[in-house]
Amino acid sequence: MLHSNVRTRILGVIPARFASSRFPGKALASVAGKPMVQHVYERASRSRYLHELLVATDDERIAEAARQFGGRVRMTRSDHASGTDRLAEIASSENAALYVNIQGDEPLIDPEAIDAAILAVLGDEAVSMGTLKKRIEDPTDIMNTNVVKVVTNLLGDAIYFSRCPIPYERDGRSGLPLFFRHIGLYVYRRDFLLQYPDLNVGPLEQAERLEQLRALENGYRIRVAPVEYESLGVDTPEDLERVNQLFAAAAEFSSSV
Repeated sequence: MLHSNVRTRILGVIPARFASSRFPGKALASVAGKPMVQHVYERASRSRYLHELLVATDDERIAEAARQFGGRVRMTRSDHASGTDRLAEIASSENAALYVNIQGDEPLIDPEAIDAAILAVLGDEAVSMGTLKKRIEDPTDIMNTNVVKVVTNLLGDAIYFSRCPIPYERDGRSGLPLFFRHIGLYVYRRDFLLQYPDLNVGPLEQAERLEQLRALENGYRIRVAPVEYESLGVDTPEDLERVNQLFAAAAEFSSSV
């Protein structure tokens, strides 16, 4: 990570709460012998463009675990509706030019994906947010409502996010190249992030249950950078088992080389 002043400072924030509805305490779940949040922190620390990194949590157990591996911690309120709201609280007391919301349940996060999202926003002062997309390769993902799709304009700005297959192919000829999965890593400019909690929640966000639509419905631009990174979030104990298997396989491969 780099050093910088407030005007150019880029702060990475890992929101981590204990009270996950599907997997309580998952931030502390063991992945290859370490708490999951530690893997996220260590991988995000390899970003070339982040100047600082911290864990934002409302739970002292997570805070203590982060301190034990040397992570910087900020305690936040427990009533935030989303990770973005938690970042907005951080932005009110931590001055930076950009804030990067790094999901605390992705122990395989790619540092280059973080950098791609940062660069998307750095390049255009009129862009308030940055995020990522990856081309869909599995046709079943197009109809899967758990896979959020995104369409962009020719500048790379988001037009819409949806759980439904977008765009609709009237002639059905172009196939998979049109379809992109949204990768939920976000970069925010400070002025936008401070305004976010007060923005109106529109009908599209209510219908899709996608918080990034709040920015679009209120007239803000979201730049979407294409990446090859395939996010693998841990939402359930079954996901955790799969991730541990990947780590074990990687360790076995390294020892055999």
